[in-house]
Amino acid sequence: VTSEVVDRVYNEYIGNAENRAQVRDGLLEALGDLLFVLSAIEVARYHRDAGNAVYFYEFQHRPSSATGVVPEFVKADHGDEIAFVFGKPFLAGDV
Repeated sequence: VTSEVVDRVYNEYIGNAENRAQVRDGLLEALGDLLFVLSAIEVARYHRDAGNAVYFYEFQHRPSSATGVVPEFVKADHGDEIAFVFGKPFLAGDV
C-alpha cells in the first residue's frame, strides 16, 4: 500500500473529523465498506455481467429492539433488515 492510497483513504473517511465521535464514525464507515460493501459490489457486478437485474440497498433504520442494547451511534447492524423484510418470522420470543 502506497502512502498515496493511505492518504486518500484517510481523507475520505477521517480527514474532516472535528471530534473523536466523527473519527469513530469514519473508522466504522471505512471498516464497513471494506468488510461488506466492496464484496457486495463485486458479487453484484458478477450478477450484472451474467445478464441479471441487480438491486443494491443500504439499510439504516434503527430497530426499537436496539435501544439499551447497542450504542446510540449504531444505525443498524448486519442482518437487522431481516425482521423488517420478512416480518419477524425468524425471531424467537417477543422481540
